[in-house]
Amino acid sequence: MAFLLSLGLPIMVMEFAIGRAGRLNIAAGSMRALEPVNSKWHIFGYLAIVGNVILMMFYTTVAGWGFAYFYKELTGAFNGLSPEEIGTTFGTFLGNTGELIFWMTLVVILGFFACSLGLQAGVERISKFMMSGMFIMLLILVSKAVTLPGASAGLSFYLKPDFSNFNWEGAYAAMGQAFFTLSLGIGSMAIFGSYIGKERPLTGEALGVIAFDTLIALLAGLVIFPAAFAFGVDAGSGPGLVFVTLPNIFNQMIGGQLWGSLFFMFLTFAAMTTVIAVFENIMAFTIDVGLGTEKSCSEKRGWYVYFLSSVCSWFWLLE
Repeated sequence: MAFLLSLGLPIMVMEFAIGRAGRLNIAAGSMRALEPVNSKWHIFGYLAIVGNVILMMFYTTVAGWGFAYFYKELTGAFNGLSPEEIGTTFGTFLGNTGELIFWMTLVVILGFFACSLGLQAGVERISKFMMSGMFIMLLILVSKAVTLPGASAGLSFYLKPDFSNFNWEGAYAAMGQAFFTLSLGIGSMAIFGSYIGKERPLTGEALGVIAFDTLIALLAGLVIFPAAFAFGVDAGSGPGLVFVTLPNIFNQMIGGQLWGSLFFMFLTFAAMTTVIAVFENIMAFTIDVGLGTEKSCSEKRGWYVYFLSSVCSWFWLLE
């Protein structure tokens, strides 16, 4: 939280300010419009776009995992499996390259489709639905996870600070997480700043984003860590905390197949909000730089969806 407020807040306000002042994406318009004469600050904007594309190599993959597990829960793939068998299933899934590519392709297509509808009709409306459903689902799962046998040890591990384990490596990790969770440093917030009206305070907007992001992260921890200790899963096992422990929780719940399907659907939606946000930034850059200003926005969006889909296919092969 300290890094979110000391680093995340001022940087987010700065990105919002650049976007609102320039009214364009960070590379093609805002930084170029705001930089002093004969300076080259806009070059950093192009580097930010490269960062957007690199980030999508990760996020489209993880969102694909969420879609896959939504399908597996929906079809009852985990019903009757032991915790060890569920862990093995996750390892087998990660080793299936063809399946991973299929789900990632689905994420990219849906992300482009949402952005092609425009900011309010597509990005804003879909994101509101996604996050509202995710929030309700997290509250239900918290009530279940904290009542599992052995959950108290997980709560203690999660909520009780142990300053003897504090080191600079952990501080650097927390600093990096502050940038990662808020999508800072790559200009993705600047494009949303360009849509914020001048009557709205940018600091208040940034604080709202940080508060909601922190609340969701806290609730997720209240689900994952008690469940990890309850089922004997290593709390440092990374993605396994979600894709191994949570299917075990659902197996213990009445109607667990339904709850599991809903959870992974909304988990995927949450990941898709980041995918859509970054896609919006990349696509705004593509419009402003590559497609000129002679066409209407809706016409341009149809062209850049095709163009950028082709470009991203090469990144899948490189990955």
